[in-house]
Amino acid sequence: MDAVWPGWGHASENPKLPATLKAMGIQFIGPTSSVMAALSDKVSANILAQTAKVPSIPWSGDGIECPLNEEGVIPEEIFKKACVFNAEEAAQTAEKIGYPVMIKASEGGGGKGIRLAKSPEELRTNFIQVQNEVPGSPIFMMQLCTQARHLEVQIVGDEHGNAIALNGRDCSTQRRFQKIFEEGPPVVAPPEIFREMERSAQRLTQSIGYIGAGTVEYLYNAASNKYYFLELNPRLQ
Repeated sequence: MDAVWPGWGHASENPKLPATLKAMGIQFIGPTSSVMAALSDKVSANILAQTAKVPSIPWSGDGIECPLNEEGVIPEEIFKKACVFNAEEAAQTAEKIGYPVMIKASEGGGGKGIRLAKSPEELRTNFIQVQNEVPGSPIFMMQLCTQARHLEVQIVGDEHGNAIALNGRDCSTQRRFQKIFEEGPPVVAPPEIFREMERSAQRLTQSIGYIGAGTVEYLYNAASNKYYFLELNPRLQ
């Protein structure tokens, strides 16, 4: 065996796979383990997006910019500045970014470790729920983007720093934060806005040295004609 390309599924997002294959002398066709690990954490991913000048929703890490260091991670002291560690800090952050807010566990997913809070009372209760759902996970907060559509851009990057965007999809039809179907090409965003989204995805891909296929997810507000980074999934979707 010379190389492995998992394409999709849990293996395609497990940083241990490329690291293990490298130790065995087998080429992993995809991002490096350090880049994959950074993207799998939503706090690190949002910091990297801000650093690449990709628009972000107001959140607990507003204005924090930092590239990956030589070890391929966001330094811990920078990472912690974007997190909230207790209900009191969460309340202060919510006042700063504005209600309603989403409380998210960075290691959550699939509808787990995410709660909406519309008031300080809800915030304190739901913060504890998020802590209990994903024990030990760092927690961050974002302002709720209302009347938003979930749009995605497919990207491919190579080891020479090149990146291309391959159009995208509208994934707004969801139940319990899980997509039911994906519609392409997306038509809700004007072509010039979606082209900006593609350029932002390319810029992020190149700035972190991403290799292989990936999916950059955005929230798009048709009323304001603005889009915001959500996450970059290191696999096909």
